[in-house]
Amino acid sequence: MQAIVFRGAGQPLEVSEVGVEHPKAGEVRVRIAAAGVCHSDLHVLKGDWQLPTPLVMGHEGSGVVTAVGEGVSKVAVGDHVVLSWVPACGKCRNCVAGKPARCELVARVVAPNGVLYDGTTRFHAGGERIHHYLGVSSFAEEVVVPESGAIPIRKDAPLDVVSIVGCAVATGVGAVLRTAQVEAGSTVAVIGCGGVGLSVVQGARLANAERIIAIDVLASKLDVARRLGATDVVDASAVDPVEAVRELTEGGADYVFDAIGKVTTTEQSLSMLGIGGTSVIVGLPPAGAKAQFEPLALAEADQRILGSNYGSILPERDVPWLVDLYMEGRIQLEEMISGRRPLREAGAAFEDLAAGRALRTLLIPE
Repeated sequence: MQAIVFRGAGQPLEVSEVGVEHPKAGEVRVRIAAAGVCHSDLHVLKGDWQLPTPLVMGHEGSGVVTAVGEGVSKVAVGDHVVLSWVPACGKCRNCVAGKPARCELVARVVAPNGVLYDGTTRFHAGGERIHHYLGVSSFAEEVVVPESGAIPIRKDAPLDVVSIVGCAVATGVGAVLRTAQVEAGSTVAVIGCGGVGLSVVQGARLANAERIIAIDVLASKLDVARRLGATDVVDASAVDPVEAVRELTEGGADYVFDAIGKVTTTEQSLSMLGIGGTSVIVGLPPAGAKAQFEPLALAEADQRILGSNYGSILPERDVPWLVDLYMEGRIQLEEMISGRRPLREAGAAFEDLAAGRALRTLLIPE
């Protein structure tokens, strides 16, 4: 099959011929319908995170199950699925406690080592083992993933559109409804209006937030944010976003979501908070980045800082629910998709993302 193989920062992305093996026990093989290009993939491309190489890129996608391994019971050949980049083991302490987004096997083995549960890979090329990315590797024609990493969805949902549910939408909406548990009538500010930030906006709308303030430096993204539910927008290229939010909320927001993950935006999120406010860190920075805050001010104002991994969701429950919301017209997904490109144009898709020209570009295997 064809796949995008990453061999190191600064090296060009090219479509490579890669062999993919039959799924082992507890695994499924999926033919990819579409894969979203995310800022986390851009971190990989830039070398911001240390990962084993070579690896097949991509962690957001959808497709159709083509084969199942021994013991698989939750999906069958022909099922339409959204891929989950936290393929929870179901057995560790956090999984048993009902917190699969914190799966210890994924955090300690799958993600950092580029392997599946048994510590090995299912990809190879010319005798060389090729690693997985977050147990997904969706920039390919076919993938093998753990059963829990392939979430069955309704078959009348457009597979290309719902591919973004597996990362952007689940992460953003989940951060609002699952991690922060935003109350109706709250004031919410969202820093960054990419795929995740726009999903935060929609999550805040679902939570019946009274005021939803979208912040970005690009007018085009702010326009989309308004269409998706933002009540106010702040052009951070023209005004101080902290002062703007504090003025709009008369002292500070109840919740501020940093959907970018830079040190500056994380620190801004804290400065935008009102008394009793909560800053939620959703966007991911380069490894080793450190932000500063004043503990006394945080304690005196009874404020909180929350980290949100995968929106604290239960993938098996929340991914089909989010697809249902889209099909019912309660959330919009097409508005977040900037375009579609063939797999061979992955490099151009990353250029668009890095330049701010794209929200979510879908890569479609030919």
